[in-house]
Amino acid sequence: MNARSRSQQRLVRPWGPEQPNSGRINAELATEEPLAIELDGVRVTTTMRTPGNDFELAVGFCHSEGLLNGHPVLTVKYCETASALATEFNVVSVSTGGEAPRPTPRLTATTSSCGFCGTDEIDQLASSLGPLSGPQFAWEHLAKAPDALLEQQTLFAKTGAVHAAGVIHRDGSVLTAREDVGRHNAVDKIIGRLHFDNQLPAQGLAIVVSGRASFELVHKAWAAGFRALVSVSAPTALAVATAKRADMQLAGFARSGALTIYTSS
Repeated sequence: MNARSRSQQRLVRPWGPEQPNSGRINAELATEEPLAIELDGVRVTTTMRTPGNDFELAVGFCHSEGLLNGHPVLTVKYCETASALATEFNVVSVSTGGEAPRPTPRLTATTSSCGFCGTDEIDQLASSLGPLSGPQFAWEHLAKAPDALLEQQTLFAKTGAVHAAGVIHRDGSVLTAREDVGRHNAVDKIIGRLHFDNQLPAQGLAIVVSGRASFELVHKAWAAGFRALVSVSAPTALAVATAKRADMQLAGFARSGALTIYTSS
């Protein structure tokens, strides 16, 4: 794991009716850099991320996209073909020893709009993943999760510029949290952590995200086996349709102990 800071200090000059002076203050800025992810020697994507937990991000992405196809990860390292310093810690190589199917690389950088796009693709997910099972979460416990996640958003507290995702226990507590400039990256970091801990599929667990619930986040949560997803903002229509097919509990606008239920599985 690289040791670079995930935030940087800059001098800024505040302006406004309550800021009549032109003095400068230090402000923390979140770091955003590209990360290329390789699987068995094939570059599968490049994503803009906040450095930190890069190995989790790479493995989580490969799992979410179905690239591992159930095969174990043997090694994860910074750039298999060059030194970490030469690539500035911005290339991560994941290896299954060639056992996973040869991946098809994405031709563009990962964004919030990447991924599947309609009902045919939801059908494909349903056939490959199957519906989720297990006891449902109590809504009153899920409603506690956003406040519990906020307590662990240390980088957000400094910069105000990053998203977060957290693993929810049945009592509403957040067991593990990750932050990143990309909400999808934060989720992949969580999934990667669970993969390393041999906790996938995430049966008996739920996930909370600090932003909206897009189709991509529901897809990732489904692929990881989370029983429920809670978001601070609203879900999209495609996200709700996908959660219904997954038999996943989905809630949004989760703030101050209240939430809006979109699917109750």
